[in-house]
Amino acid sequence: MPVNAKMPDLKKAFEAAGFRDVKTILASGNVVFSARAASEASLERRAEAAMAERLGRTFLTIIRPIEALRDLLESDPYKAFRLEPTAKRVVTFLRRRPASKLALPVEFEGPVSSPCEAPKPSASTFGTPRGPFS
Repeated sequence: MPVNAKMPDLKKAFEAAGFRDVKTILASGNVVFSARAASEASLERRAEAAMAERLGRTFLTIIRPIEALRDLLESDPYKAFRLEPTAKRVVTFLRRRPASKLALPVEFEGPVSSPCEAPKPSASTFGTPRGPFS
């Protein structure tokens, strides 16, 4: 059984939940949408309930306001690493701050993970030309 949702079905689930301007991003599982002002936790619960109802299962949902994503991009969390322009950059968001301090940076065969203090905790990863997790 596949573990990923089909993007058209995911889009319909969000629309059925009342989210507006819903767009899915490639086949990533990421969804961009508009919603009335509400807490991130409330929006996460609403999205997960919609997935359960429309898709028959839920996926961990992490909400970030578009402004927070823009701020993260403008902060250039990779600037200290002097990366090649073609280096792949990946950001992983955490739903909540970890209970203990993460032991970062982590390096394994080239890729490096480093903490990134955006409004919510996240980790930045970049890799070699072979990919981020070669």
